[in-house]
Amino acid sequence: FLSRAGRGGRMPQMRSRIPCLAAFWLMLAALLHCRFPLFTFRWPGPKPQWRVSVHQKCAGRNARSAAHIALAKAARQTEEAAIDPTAYRENRIKQLKETGVEAYPHMWEVNTSLAKLIADYSDLEDGARVDEVEVRIAGRVKSLRSSGAKLKFYDLSEGEDRIQVMCSPQMHEGEDFKEVHANIHRGDIIGVRGVIGKSKRGELSVFPREVKLLSPCLHMLPKDYSGLKDQETRYRKRYLDLMINEDVRKTFRLRSAVTNYIRRYLQEKGFLEVETPMMNAIAGGASAKPFITRHNELDMDLYMRIAPELYLKQLVIGGLDRVFEIGRNFRNEGIDLTHNPEFTTCEFYMAYADYDQMMNLTEELISGMVLELTGGYVIEYHPNGPEKDAVSIDFTPPWPRISMVEEIEKHTGKSLPRNFEDESVREVLDDLVKSLRLDCPAPRTAPRLLDKLCGHFIEDHIVSPTFIIEHPQVMSPLAKWHRSKEGLTERFEMFVMGKELCNAYTELNDPERQLACFQDQAVAKSQGDEEAQNVDQGFVIALEHGLPPTGGCGCGIDRLVMLLADKNNIKEVILFPAMKPQPTD
Repeated sequence: FLSRAGRGGRMPQMRSRIPCLAAFWLMLAALLHCRFPLFTFRWPGPKPQWRVSVHQKCAGRNARSAAHIALAKAARQTEEAAIDPTAYRENRIKQLKETGVEAYPHMWEVNTSLAKLIADYSDLEDGARVDEVEVRIAGRVKSLRSSGAKLKFYDLSEGEDRIQVMCSPQMHEGEDFKEVHANIHRGDIIGVRGVIGKSKRGELSVFPREVKLLSPCLHMLPKDYSGLKDQETRYRKRYLDLMINEDVRKTFRLRSAVTNYIRRYLQEKGFLEVETPMMNAIAGGASAKPFITRHNELDMDLYMRIAPELYLKQLVIGGLDRVFEIGRNFRNEGIDLTHNPEFTTCEFYMAYADYDQMMNLTEELISGMVLELTGGYVIEYHPNGPEKDAVSIDFTPPWPRISMVEEIEKHTGKSLPRNFEDESVREVLDDLVKSLRLDCPAPRTAPRLLDKLCGHFIEDHIVSPTFIIEHPQVMSPLAKWHRSKEGLTERFEMFVMGKELCNAYTELNDPERQLACFQDQAVAKSQGDEEAQNVDQGFVIALEHGLPPTGGCGCGIDRLVMLLADKNNIKEVILFPAMKPQPTD
């Protein structure tokens, strides 16, 4: 009974499974045939229409799968080639030669900028296009990507601005869509002609009718997300630094804004911009070691300009009462975080003014600049790098004024004689420097010893803008004597964060006293002071023609930009700083 019951219950169940098993084997055979063409499944009788369509779909899927595999293989090969920059360059050159593409056309007409496109068309609706306006733009490809075989996307860069270029065969004029885009790689400069619009996702894009390679990049670029960090590479290859790092471009735009502000301010005050020689027969205008060059035709050595001061004062003698010059100076001295052998200054001279007026003008100029360029008088500065603590620097006028010698006396508790030319006074200063264990290499002259004391007691403690005033005459051969304090001059230096930014004084216009100061400098030079000035007899003769009472000031552009850009290395604000030669293979 149980046996019959069991068989009777199983038989219907087995009959119901037979169609399922048949369907399973049919599906398995179809799957094997789609994935493995060598596997043959023969359908009994003529192929039904549904099976023909399925076969066609499977064949298309096989073709797409093979295409994807080929693309992935090509991408892997490209990545492998890009690992070695030398191989990347060789592969690009080979590709360009094999395809015969015009890689360096003579020109590409541009009728708008990316900034203007972004400003004019950012309010377009998603998916909208302005077909009646043709735009012609150019820029560098910062990134590229594909969506299948028919859509190419480029991020095109022009300065700080970027826009998407969305390329499709339907918009492309001609039958060479694939060939054109096969030759475009990251870093290339391309020209684009097309229409402006927005993608369905709302991104402002150019839809090109034509894309043209204007200049290929034959080297593998660093990725944007990682940037270019190595300082040595950044300074030696500034073009690459500017290409990759947006912050660097902002720094040099700020530098341009600084010089433009100074130029505009002085011109509004009635100053005339002039140019003076870069090469001089006598190294003068400041106390520094000069660079020496050779003039073959004249068969004589010339000195690269230390400062334009003496020429500018000769222009004031000639009747140009207010003059200024923004230009390069050269000093054959050390290279460190705040010194570069060539640097930029602005020097300006104003007839019938003294150092008090120049202090007021300098204070107004720089505080107004900080306010306009940063939006306030207080800035944050990282003297030890961006990862360290910031220091607040307050440019709010008026700025403190500290008398140099009086402040040194205040800190030492000793009264210093004012006849600093005497050897006895030099010995007093020498003993004081020794007692403080300050390093002062030979020659230990009075000016060098005073400079060490000033640095120790005053300069090193300054954070916000401060005027150090009334320098001794021995330190200031071109400054006029103080009208009420013997042995001192009407001079000031403006310091921020312990560094000199400006140097100014009431100009010495007595030719006899000027000659005596030059002669004292010559004596110091004969004693080994390489920074002392020579006697400039031509300038003395010019003074004999009458220099009106004049105030003059020199301002270091590089250090000023360092503060406003929050950089603690002068190389960060000079496009091509001085670098030691690299060892050759």
